[in-house]
Amino acid sequence: MAAALPTVAPTPGIGQPDGRMSLQDQVTPIGEEAAGFHDDILLPLCAIISIIVLVLLLWAMIRYRRGANPVPSRNSHNTAIEVIWTLVPVLILVAIAIPSIRLLRHTYSPPPADLTVKVTGHQWYWSYEYPDNGVSFDSYMLKEASDPTRQKNQRARTDADGPPLLAVDERVVIPQGKVVKFIVTADDVIHSFAVPAFWIKQDANPGQLHEAWVKVDRPGVYFGQCSELCGARHGFMPIAVEVVPPAEFAQWVASKGGHLPGAKAAAASLSQTQTGGGVSAPAPAVPGTATASPAAAPANPNAATGAHQ
Repeated sequence: MAAALPTVAPTPGIGQPDGRMSLQDQVTPIGEEAAGFHDDILLPLCAIISIIVLVLLLWAMIRYRRGANPVPSRNSHNTAIEVIWTLVPVLILVAIAIPSIRLLRHTYSPPPADLTVKVTGHQWYWSYEYPDNGVSFDSYMLKEASDPTRQKNQRARTDADGPPLLAVDERVVIPQGKVVKFIVTADDVIHSFAVPAFWIKQDANPGQLHEAWVKVDRPGVYFGQCSELCGARHGFMPIAVEVVPPAEFAQWVASKGGHLPGAKAAAASLSQTQTGGGVSAPAPAVPGTATASPAAAPANPNAATGAHQ
């Protein structure tokens, strides 16, 4: 069995909370597209609408106050204003709908997966299975050294593992630059598999399979947690995903006793070739006994028939 990978310390400000008010830095194509939609379209549009509404309110309060208009207006409607306040919101919604539909299409039309990881939520830990690699394990939160509930056989959290309440004893490891499909489910109550830097927040429902996909080009460690209230220890279900180069991923799979897709079939094929294709070799002839050699089959099926006619 190959040696396990050394623990990689997370990068401050990447893949973990750092106190900012905005979104975490996105490292997936869907995350970058969604963050751009949020930062470049939605936020400016919200700010513009808020400013316009505030200006209109202040103008109406001052312009149409009782002191400036002792005789109130008797106008019941204004056609131009009614057309404007109907048409403008429709145009705004259309402008939002176009990039929204494009983002949804990209989210739910993933490219072919290079790796599949099955994620199962439990109360209160995660289980991961790599069906094509023969690897599976459970992942629990690492407790602090001073935590009185930590058992003696449990390793305490260190800074290399990650921030408090987010570090785990077993990280999910995926290869850099590869399309990874997560199949998410649960075995007890509803959980939610969420990694903000990947733009993933997928509910895990018992008896159902849901999919999400990522493609991360930046190696590193990225943290998340269960984002669905799932019981008393809901806040102690962290997620840690480590992205490594493909060669290191192969080493990690080997250290877990697994194999890469095709490696097992190739080994079996090589073994079969070395043993003569699985066919037993003919027994040696007994000394002094003639061995009959089988007649060669004719190339033309009709050749033997024609010879006897």
